Amino acid sequence: MEEKTISFISGRKSHTIPISSILYIIMKKQDAFVHVSDGRILKTRMTFAEFQNELGEDFIRIHRGCLVSAMAIHSVNELVNLSNGDSLEYSAQHREEIMEKFRQKQRRIIDELADNDNPEDNKEYHEYYSCFDNIPVAFTDIEIIFNEDSQAVDWIFRYGNEALAELENCPLEKLIGRTFGSIFKNMDSKWLRSYERAVLYGETLEIIDYSPEIDKYLRVICFPTFKGHCGCMLFDISETKIAVENTVGTKALLMYMQKMFD
Repeated sequence: MEEKTISFISGRKSHTIPISSILYIIMKKQDAFVHVSDGRILKTRMTFAEFQNELGEDFIRIHRGCLVSAMAIHSVNELVNLSNGDSLEYSAQHREEIMEKFRQKQRRIIDELADNDNPEDNKEYHEYYSCFDNIPVAFTDIEIIFNEDSQAVDWIFRYGNEALAELENCPLEKLIGRTFGSIFKNMDSKWLRSYERAVLYGETLEIIDYSPEIDKYLRVICFPTFKGHCGCMLFDISETKIAVENTVGTKALLMYMQKMFD
């Protein structure tokens, strides 16, 4: 099926982008600001009604002058929280519609995850990832657990190498096949949010934060693997050495650091 696109003028240039790449649109007087998943914000003069007609039912009006993609919604509480980390205010009169669209989206994606040809047991996962057994970087494949409301609540370790066991300070036989929450009672949900994005939306993400579970500052790169799973490479920041030997390397490091703070 051909992917649906939308075309408009922004910055005196014509843009044609996939509708699936639009996170939300906010109107400010006569201007529309289109927030795209790659981080761009495109300003155009299309009207709110024109966007509603072009984008269809997968976009929800959450308040006057704001349309949000149902696929971009991560959770709804006092705010509408999006998969890219943005949070938006919404009108109470639209809450039920927002919640229903969100539930439909989650159920649809999770139903698709259930139809898979993943390895059948831990032995098969180990055979698949055996090339990671002896690398000096912690690596794991995890399976996300969803509750009845289609929300990610925990994950199961399906594969891990010895470097992971050392980082987590826990033997592999106590990790593999068990949920994170059953091993670490002080589970921090910030990791789960990123892993859920990798699984549901196919994103590759980098997280740098403190892990109270193991009392370490970590850099984690997560990415989709099997349906319902994501792979994670974990680095203990205190043991990471950075080699920068020339001005080009310094520039690359500064660009990397700047992107983290943008």
